[in-house]
Amino acid sequence: MAQAAPAQQFPYVWEGTDKRGKRVKGRMLATSEAEVRADLRRQGVLAKRVRKEVQLFNRGKKITSEDIALFARQLATMLQAGIPMVQCFEIIGTGHEKPAMQKLVLSIKADIESGTTLHEALAKHPLYFDDLFVNLVEAGEHAGALETLLDKVATYKEKTEALKKKIKKALFYPAAVLAVAIIVTVILLIFVIPQFESLFQGFGADLPAFTQMVINLSKFMQAKGWLIGAIAGVGGYLFFYFKKRSRAMRRALDRLILKIPVIGPIMEKAAIARYARTLSTMFAAGVPLVEALTSVAGATGNIVYEEATLKIRDEVATGQRLQRSMEATELFPNMVVQMIAVGEESGSLDSMAAKVADFYEADVDAAVDAMSSLLEPLIMAILGVLVGGLVIAMYLPIFKLGAAI
Repeated sequence: MAQAAPAQQFPYVWEGTDKRGKRVKGRMLATSEAEVRADLRRQGVLAKRVRKEVQLFNRGKKITSEDIALFARQLATMLQAGIPMVQCFEIIGTGHEKPAMQKLVLSIKADIESGTTLHEALAKHPLYFDDLFVNLVEAGEHAGALETLLDKVATYKEKTEALKKKIKKALFYPAAVLAVAIIVTVILLIFVIPQFESLFQGFGADLPAFTQMVINLSKFMQAKGWLIGAIAGVGGYLFFYFKKRSRAMRRALDRLILKIPVIGPIMEKAAIARYARTLSTMFAAGVPLVEALTSVAGATGNIVYEEATLKIRDEVATGQRLQRSMEATELFPNMVVQMIAVGEESGSLDSMAAKVADFYEADVDAAVDAMSSLLEPLIMAILGVLVGGLVIAMYLPIFKLGAAI
């Protein structure tokens, strides 16, 4: 007989008094207000007020990779402390601030209570738990070392998230400053320059060429600015649309990114760090090398390295050494290849790959800091040229008039 699906739970906030008459309040997931009151009564709390929590503007509903990393760490810590698995999920689910994450965790809990293994329950949610996560949990269940493997998963997720933050920091800061510079320039051209133009019309003299060029640009922006904005908007939409759906486009972009000065080396080091970290985690868990390389390919974050890793996997499956296959791609520095070779020969591939990952993660950290230091004066110079150039253009006629007097 098929089991009935668990009733949907909602977040409730409550206020009441405990056995000593002290005012208490809290938050709880339940299917109804009556269930909340009954649960509080069993805890010795007299509920005065119970209401369903309202989430304004769907705040915090999206589950992020950081939420999954935190979930892995919480679950590993609780299992290591000897707390039963079902109770772990109850604690994590009811204590999480995001309704979507609560629903996910409690859904997994319901599956486990019905007799499903943990890795099977996680595999039902591929959007949040990738093959690497599921495979490591399955290996832990089969080996009877679930707590240890979950700790490895949690460590892997935390290090991966830290690396992602570094990459985002490297790309976001200059992009944000340049976007602000463009917006300020457009505002000056559309709203400020026309005021100067009306002032200059009373001079009765020819304007400097630079000033006239800026005024002509201002007129063009006033007349065709909406068209430029529309083209930029449509172009941006089409770019991200096809980037998401076209593998050929993403391959071309990833290749281009690797060739960009300053940013390219950072992205390359990040891909190598992800490659080594994932390989180390999977191999240490006892996952066969060929199977591990499939997960490694998806974790590199760059199609160039992903396709190279899949090629390495196919060559290793035919008996080729990992070191030789990596060397043939010409994507990995000699130091990485040699450390992998030492790991293969000594039977410590996981620890050598971990050392490579540690080195390149630290290298990415240092490169991001160096790039930030390099870009700050460059960005200030660009801002000065854009905004300062417009100011100078507007004051040139005034200086010319003053000199004539």
